[in-house]
Amino acid sequence: MTRIAYVNGVYQRHADAGVHIEDRGFQFADGVYEVCEVRHGFIIDLTRHLDRLDRSLAEIRIGWPMTRAALVIIVREVLRRNRVRNGLFYLQVTRGSARRDHVFPLDGTPSTIVVTAKRTDASLIARKNTVGIRAITVPENRWDRVDVKTVGLLPNVLARQAAREEGAQEAIFVDPDGTVKEGAATNVWIVDGQGKLRTRHADHGILKGITRTTLMDVVAAAGIDIEERAFSVEEMLAAREVFITAATSICFPVVAVNGKTIANGHPGSMSQKIREAFFDVAEKTAI
Repeated sequence: MTRIAYVNGVYQRHADAGVHIEDRGFQFADGVYEVCEVRHGFIIDLTRHLDRLDRSLAEIRIGWPMTRAALVIIVREVLRRNRVRNGLFYLQVTRGSARRDHVFPLDGTPSTIVVTAKRTDASLIARKNTVGIRAITVPENRWDRVDVKTVGLLPNVLARQAAREEGAQEAIFVDPDGTVKEGAATNVWIVDGQGKLRTRHADHGILKGITRTTLMDVVAAAGIDIEERAFSVEEMLAAREVFITAATSICFPVVAVNGKTIANGHPGSMSQKIREAFFDVAEKTAI
């Protein structure tokens, strides 16, 4: 089946889709994006994803390329044209195309918008949940506004590549003081030795993940004790459980970090419990 992308008002073959060479997303990483899960024909947590898109656009002063309602129509159409019932859609908005100059282009320069969609392998996700994943730690080297979901992801790319070369699936950024920040594309959680669930507070130092936010609702509904505060690499290595969360994976247990086994080396019960409850709490919007 031919994949279809939406680019600046046109639905076209994915293989033929493109933007101008002076698009500011290409030249300067001057843009933002969202990734949203689709499950059994429903878009998961769409409202929260669009709210975060609104915040990201405002933080770097890019206007909406269209109304929110129109964007939802386009997302649904891209999903339908690609026959995605289980997978994800990717949405990117940049400051548009203009003669290369660091300052903003003239007022009225239209934003660039791209929407794509693809299916995901449910069996691969299930396997990672069953056996867990491995992670490494890397020094924090990103700009200090990672709370804005921009397309400037080179440090994340290099971190993920380092993880792959070490036989791991995620890289976890660590501050100079030894505290855990977040994964290259995930938020990080632990269950400490007393059984308390912890994740770093969402400030300018981490991205406030949508899955993270919904899991806060899951945890509250289940009456699970949680603490939002920074924790050290040593605390992570000594934890009963470590897991990471993201829209495309929900909740993957981490069974080893830097080659050191976490607890007994098997996925723990807390991550399983909140993963199983996630879709009962998450918003579901029909395609």
